[in-house]
Amino acid sequence: MAKKYLIHFAIAHGEFRYPELQSISELFDFEIKLPESKDELDTSLPFLIVELEKDVHAQFIAQRCILVKAVYELWVVASSKEELHHRNHEISCLWKPFENQSFRFDVTAINHTIPMARQRDIIEDFAYMDYKGDIDMKNPSVVIAYFEEYPKKNILRRRNEGDGQFERVYFGRLVTESACRHLISKFNVKRRVYYGNTTMDAEISLLMANQALAAPGKLVYDPFVGTGSMLYTSAYFGAMVLGSDIDGRQMRGKNTSIPGIFQSAAQYEVLDRILDCCTFDITRSPLRRGNFLDAIISDPPYGVRAGAKRLGRGKQRVVEHPPAQNFESTASYAKVPYELSDLTADLVLLARYLLKKDGRLVWFLPTPTEEYQDVDIPVCEGMEVVANSEQNFGKWGRRLITMRKITSTEYASPSFDPEQRMQELGGNITLNPGHKDFREKYFARFKRIEDAETYIPTRD
Repeated sequence: MAKKYLIHFAIAHGEFRYPELQSISELFDFEIKLPESKDELDTSLPFLIVELEKDVHAQFIAQRCILVKAVYELWVVASSKEELHHRNHEISCLWKPFENQSFRFDVTAINHTIPMARQRDIIEDFAYMDYKGDIDMKNPSVVIAYFEEYPKKNILRRRNEGDGQFERVYFGRLVTESACRHLISKFNVKRRVYYGNTTMDAEISLLMANQALAAPGKLVYDPFVGTGSMLYTSAYFGAMVLGSDIDGRQMRGKNTSIPGIFQSAAQYEVLDRILDCCTFDITRSPLRRGNFLDAIISDPPYGVRAGAKRLGRGKQRVVEHPPAQNFESTASYAKVPYELSDLTADLVLLARYLLKKDGRLVWFLPTPTEEYQDVDIPVCEGMEVVANSEQNFGKWGRRLITMRKITSTEYASPSFDPEQRMQELGGNITLNPGHKDFREKYFARFKRIEDAETYIPTRD
């Protein structure tokens, strides 16, 4: 029989909470029942009541969910003190088993500070529970938690004003605290031995690894690896990883004897899980077979700090004197811009080719806030959208898109040809999605390009 649990979240990245919870439940193969009411799914609140079969499932959540601070077995939720104690008497079978163990009471509030005097009164009000174990403030066997939830303070007021006038109160037992929040500090970019100006934030890269279901026995690939942020977090969770980029300098760094990515991987003790990092254009990929990856995880370049490129020339040039057959060229190949809407469509087709059944594609889609529509996300036969969470920056945002391959069918490698792209997608593409020409819109401050007469492009 399912029991109710209270999940205490960190405030950041509210829209990423529920996709992460569902991903971890799929990874560890257990069911989690979320509330049906939209009010209870409000991401501005730090609490969420869910139903789980047993405590070990709560431990799985705290073990992997980056946004979870703690999970409690929920005994009572009430709107008044009288209702709380009345219901607590009725469910004594839940708290009686712990009466002889060492314990501690934690009393706190959300959007409020409870005075110390009233905190003592609150604890004394539970004297009827008659716990006989020792009080242990440092390492108790049981932590009894009491939370009061107050409305947000929209005006200045005295610190303890409105004390006791809570909206809801939660009462229960701590099951487990987060076992992975410390990873945000561990993977902090500022402490990394090698990083660049496009390096992904630690918390987001950890979230992406969870969305990709990174775990031992999985093979994860980043086709726009850059400085390797997503490789480190996926490898830390046990996956074997590999990456590629059209610009090898991003992976190597200045110290060519030991590539920068390998230096950081050694720092995080995951070097043995990085299979390789290769320099190639995904449109000319050396991968000769598909249907073998468990996940593709990437933050494609979109032209603000670094623009996407692919091999090619704007105009074909006639080579009058081709090099001799035994000549080894060290020259870099010509590249042309890779427009974001074309890149994202090709990325989905590439994922369909490379992923196994149930493999995941996890990627960021930048888009102007006012222009975005759900139909902007390119989809094709064999791929479905699992989650779509926005990180809003005001006039623009980036959406963490999670897609899954839903068939075991082996598809052909994408052509990367603009004339064939529509046919390969089965017509499931918007010709002018909101993210088309994103770079130009960004530097025009998301005004209509034709109206931005004073707009001067900024160099990358």
